[in-house]
Amino acid sequence: HVQLVESGGGSVQAGGSLRVSCALSGDTTSGYCLGWFRRVPGREREGVLVIGPTGTDTYYGRSIKGRFTISQDNAKNTVYLQMDSLKPEDTAIYYCAASRASPQRVVDIGIADSWGQGTQVTVS
Repeated sequence: HVQLVESGGGSVQAGGSLRVSCALSGDTTSGYCLGWFRRVPGREREGVLVIGPTGTDTYYGRSIKGRFTISQDNAKNTVYLQMDSLKPEDTAIYYCAASRASPQRVVDIGIADSWGQGTQVTVS
């Protein structure tokens, strides 16, 4: 079982950038794919980006078009979401997730073994 803790959320002006982090602890060697999701109040959670277990393949959520990048630092057991050219509609709580399911299913459906507590990102 893996535990996830997000950090790095905050407020940023439209057009700016922000990087959120997710620190992993526990059983970090079980071949998880890692991903980011977001939830806007009143709307369903949506997949943003997932990185596969080998760290080489990335999978975008249906509504995300290239402004975001996912990466991981295995030495630090941390996965990052770099968000550029932010828009007010990117305002949401961003969640980190770990899953043994296939990465495409994870980003499309949100299947996860573990979830973080979320971090608020506000774009104005």
